Amino acid sequence: MTDAHTPAQANPAARPSDDPEYAANLRRATLASSVGSALEYFDFALYGLMTALVFNVLFFDQTDPAVGLVGAFAIYGVGFVARPIGGLVFGILGDRLGRKWVLVVTIVLMGGASTAIGLLPTYEQVGLLAPMLLVLMRILQGFGAGAEQAGATVLMAEYAPVARRGFFSALPFVGIQAGTLLAALVFSGIALLPEEQLLSWGWRVPFLGSFVLILVALFIRLRLRETPTFVELEQHDQIAERPLREIFTRGLPGVITGIGLRMAENGGSYIFQNVTLAFVATAGAGAFLASPIDRGVATWGVTVGSLIGIFSVPLTGHLSDRFGRKAVYRFGAVFMLLYAFPAWYALSLGIGWLAIAVIAIGIGVAVNSMLGPQCAMLPELFGNRHRYLGVAMAREISAVLAGGLAGVLGVWLLTLTDGTWQVMALYVATIAAITTAATFLVPETRGRDLLRIEDAVRISTSEEHTGVIITEARA
Repeated sequence: MTDAHTPAQANPAARPSDDPEYAANLRRATLASSVGSALEYFDFALYGLMTALVFNVLFFDQTDPAVGLVGAFAIYGVGFVARPIGGLVFGILGDRLGRKWVLVVTIVLMGGASTAIGLLPTYEQVGLLAPMLLVLMRILQGFGAGAEQAGATVLMAEYAPVARRGFFSALPFVGIQAGTLLAALVFSGIALLPEEQLLSWGWRVPFLGSFVLILVALFIRLRLRETPTFVELEQHDQIAERPLREIFTRGLPGVITGIGLRMAENGGSYIFQNVTLAFVATAGAGAFLASPIDRGVATWGVTVGSLIGIFSVPLTGHLSDRFGRKAVYRFGAVFMLLYAFPAWYALSLGIGWLAIAVIAIGIGVAVNSMLGPQCAMLPELFGNRHRYLGVAMAREISAVLAGGLAGVLGVWLLTLTDGTWQVMALYVATIAAITTAATFLVPETRGRDLLRIEDAVRISTSEEHTGVIITEARA
């Protein structure tokens, strides 16, 4: 292994993109990551949409609809609890065996569980067994997803040319927007069905259809080559025997700062995708709005937001190559902080077109302005020997703290306060403030050499490297 101060020019991933072999591998990596991201977020976004409007009816006793709603979101949160465990297990394997084969296993596990959801019986058919089976599928889904996004993030960062790492690392995450957009479009389509058909068979179709995406992703990933940086570790016999020990002895600062960075991005994503729909569409006893908005109308906000994200994610990734990861990330966090109260006040008015605009801006601008630079920034925080595990832990612990709690805590707070919009505005502002603070604690990682074995947070600010490394954090 090259020493800790290897110049970035020695990095195999720094080869010019006009090298035919390198360019071909870069295209394969981009496609492999994008399809997997699309599948994951198609399933997760679809599950979130179904949670607020379908699962609460089909998988719970309807004697008390509010209990069914909270229970459905609780199962939604179970998937997030499983994600850190999956991230831990597959993160260790990814650092010991390589990125490629872990991504093959996770796509099969995650996609298979999602397809199986479309075959589950309902509460009316089997009683309590129905939510129990849903919990099991959600655990398997979360277990595979726990390493999927970390793997895609690491894969692209390690393949991307150094000077354009922010842009290329963000490209697969267009798959997130595409998957979310596809889920919203599909749900908007099936929401047009008569309620009886929607609840009897219509909701099953998109879950069963995800099997096609599994086959496509599996075919692409089986043809993918291992990343240049992991190959470099193998060639120099520097693969970590105990990546988990390294994370706790050397990588913990990177994990903690990564969690802080993810609070607003991940939490905000699920709040604007899911909790807003429950808020604007809930009617009846304890209604959140006096005049609730039709569920099909409200989902168009997610659709438009995802469409914006197809452009805003790679754009902000590109801007992070020019202006630095921290500056772009901080813009997104501050935007969400300032947006929280006006957004939830506007949602409380119960105006359809306004709700669409609020949700679209929340997802497309606030959330995705952080996601773009994050795609390269998280892998740059960690050394080569435990990068997969470090990214997985930062992503998935934050997914529990932010995303997993967003649904349960959000709906519980709304129920507790009879739908008071101010409590959700304060919730969103709080997680945005946490992320804003985190941007002042992390180093500027733009252009960092990914062959380095130290974490960025352990490097002296006085350390400089010609043409590529800017500044890094104190130990």
